[in-house]
Amino acid sequence: MDGNGRWATARRLPRVAGHKQGVEAVRATIESCGRLGIPYLTLFAFSSENWQRPVDEVSTLMRLFVTALQREVGKLIDHGVRLRIVGERGAFGSELQHAMRSAEERTQHNHRLNLTICASYGGRWDIVNAARAVLARTPAERAGDPAILTEDALARHLQLAFAPDLDLLIRTGGEQRISNFLLWQAAYAELYFTDVLWPDFNGATLEAAVQWYLTRERRFGRVGVPVVAAHA
Repeated sequence: MDGNGRWATARRLPRVAGHKQGVEAVRATIESCGRLGIPYLTLFAFSSENWQRPVDEVSTLMRLFVTALQREVGKLIDHGVRLRIVGERGAFGSELQHAMRSAEERTQHNHRLNLTICASYGGRWDIVNAARAVLARTPAERAGDPAILTEDALARHLQLAFAPDLDLLIRTGGEQRISNFLLWQAAYAELYFTDVLWPDFNGATLEAAVQWYLTRERRFGRVGVPVVAAHA
């Protein structure tokens, strides 16, 4: 979800105004996914590298995160949305960690849309973490056996092991890279890049991306396979 800061700068507003408007874009996207019947939506809210941003901006983002969780959880419940938050949560303050746990617990019985927020997350960190988890659960007598690190074993320990791999990865803001987002899960994702800044992203923008996705022939290394679903 890229472009909050540039959106604000273009309007001669503080960067926090862009982040606040970005929350509105999140709401619009969730509602559009529900309308389109998309069962999984994963949003990259804060990367491992974002901790390097100015301290005041990070502090503002953390406060905004707490406020958004507290304010929006009721709406998520009303719309049948189950929320999960993945990443290095120990890096966050106690108030935010509590808000995360509360929101997850309150939405855990919802099934209409599986919403995942990646926060303090990085794709490389995810893969390394999964490998360590496999090794930690390996009996001592097999500790040196390289055969224990299979794709299936790693996949079971990834942060999004509960979700299917990505079908469609949307990058806003005009950049054409995936910036350490779900590297494993995006192995065969269709990549959609748009110049639209995240605060301007809405239902129409999402539908345009989905329509583009539906034109793609997904081969997975084999003969062409027609698109039969649209998960974002």
